[in-house]
Amino acid sequence: MEPLVVVAVLLVVAFDFTNGFHDASNMIATIIASRALTPAQAITLISLFSFLGPLLGGTAVADTIGGFVRLDDLDRPDALVVILCGVGGTVAWNLLTWRAGIPSSSSHALVGALSGAVVAASGLDHVVWGLDALEHGRLVGVTRIAAALLLSPLLGFALAFLLQRGMHRALARATPRANRRLRSGQWLTAAGLAFSHGTNDAQKGMGILTLTLVTGGLLPGFEVPLWGVLLCASAITLGTLFGGWRIVRTLGFGIYRIRPLHGFDSQLASTAIVLGAGLLGGPVSTTHVVSSSIMGIGASEHPRAVRWSKAREIAITWLVTLPGAALLGAILRGTVSIVETIFS
Repeated sequence: MEPLVVVAVLLVVAFDFTNGFHDASNMIATIIASRALTPAQAITLISLFSFLGPLLGGTAVADTIGGFVRLDDLDRPDALVVILCGVGGTVAWNLLTWRAGIPSSSSHALVGALSGAVVAASGLDHVVWGLDALEHGRLVGVTRIAAALLLSPLLGFALAFLLQRGMHRALARATPRANRRLRSGQWLTAAGLAFSHGTNDAQKGMGILTLTLVTGGLLPGFEVPLWGVLLCASAITLGTLFGGWRIVRTLGFGIYRIRPLHGFDSQLASTAIVLGAGLLGGPVSTTHVVSSSIMGIGASEHPRAVRWSKAREIAITWLVTLPGAALLGAILRGTVSIVETIFS
């Protein structure tokens, strides 16, 4: 196996680790804020079902992620360097936003950084933008990914809003004992959210890993190997075990005061959106969906109690992640070109 392929595989593992590290907090924030589970229980439950998700959830998202850039007409070393710069830029963005406690999207970061590296290396025409297919009513490439990433938080907000309204009416005459049942129910909804997260997010690493193996000549076609599934599932699970508590504070306490009903509804709405998108091959951001579902619950119940300033900060992060990560990917690719020129 070529050294560049080995390094690329290791970087994909690092991406999945930081993805789990970054996104674990999105899944456990509402559980901890509503006091349904202890931190240790939450991490154990989330880790288990995050591992099962990519094993049982198919490879539809991996196929989408692996097909939005064209590297087949580049020299093998150049193509592998582009992948290295794209994944490296994604990891760097994940670490920067985790350090700042900002729930940014690993999906946005990956698409942005890899696109930036490809454009810096060989121009705009090596990214499958999908604009031509859009004219024929089809979604492919970046257009397909962007549509999934854009629509999923809106759907998460709307579904959580409606679910909270419906549950509030259904439990209008309930006694405080209902909170105990809702906390118990969060074991199931948290497991479902973790499974859907693994189904969707781990496949992004699987897609880039398979793209690396095809580019390196180790696979004849784009088919995710079993060992790749196990490797990415393990990496995202290990990252989950070391979840980021800064983001837990932002999502669990920084947007709206979470109670058992809110946690249950948020997790249920998020699970439906993320799992549905994964089965359809749409790469979405668990971060965005969970954040928007919390906003939808707050808007449904007490709009003035929602900390919209914090929500605004998150929304700004959503907007800057794609271009910011693209810039990082392009800078890394440009740096490699400079180094190659100096030592050539």
